[in-house]
Amino acid sequence: MEYLTFALAKGRLAAKTLELLEQIGITCEEMKDKSSRKLIFVNEELKLKFFLSKGPDVPTYVEYGGADIGVVGSDTILEENRRVYEVLDLGFGKCRMCVCGPASAKELLQHHEMIRVASKYPKIAKDYFYNQKHQTVDIIKLNGSVELGPIVGLSDVIVDIVETGSTLKENGLEVLEEICPLSARMIVNQVSMKMEAERIKKILQALKEALKKCEL
Repeated sequence: MEYLTFALAKGRLAAKTLELLEQIGITCEEMKDKSSRKLIFVNEELKLKFFLSKGPDVPTYVEYGGADIGVVGSDTILEENRRVYEVLDLGFGKCRMCVCGPASAKELLQHHEMIRVASKYPKIAKDYFYNQKHQTVDIIKLNGSVELGPIVGLSDVIVDIVETGSTLKENGLEVLEEICPLSARMIVNQVSMKMEAERIKKILQALKEALKKCEL
């Protein structure tokens, strides 16, 4: 039997995914050793491999077959736009992708004026403004604290993930428009979905049942 390989986005998503997998009998003891310098962790008995990766790389590994299955936030899936199957909403890591800025920027969004938008997610921002709002914008890619954009006059608004909104409030910004809800999703390589259909569907079914129990 071939190994099935999981790519997990480092951090909270990986921890939550491993907790969920344990509920359906999939464990990887090697991953619990915090001192380990290993990059690939193996469960020989179930013929499964796991590795941790930066979020934006997970869809890349899955598209090109470096991993059969990946778990990552839907923001990353939308931004990376890779050829993968999105098969399951895992329901955790919930937040929203929003257009944010000072209250005074509301008017700029209503009148379809040319504005500057700062974001870590230029593809999502472009798709929203060009294809949904039909508003021409100048998109500026930032990697750090995008909230600085409107504060220092770099941009009129930002497109960013909002969890509680407290950082926005503290900096005199607010949610002006919601683009879409976000959460952790499971993605599958297109070839693996055909070649390992039975095993993958079995895992998906078990996960769906575990998620239902969590809701009850």
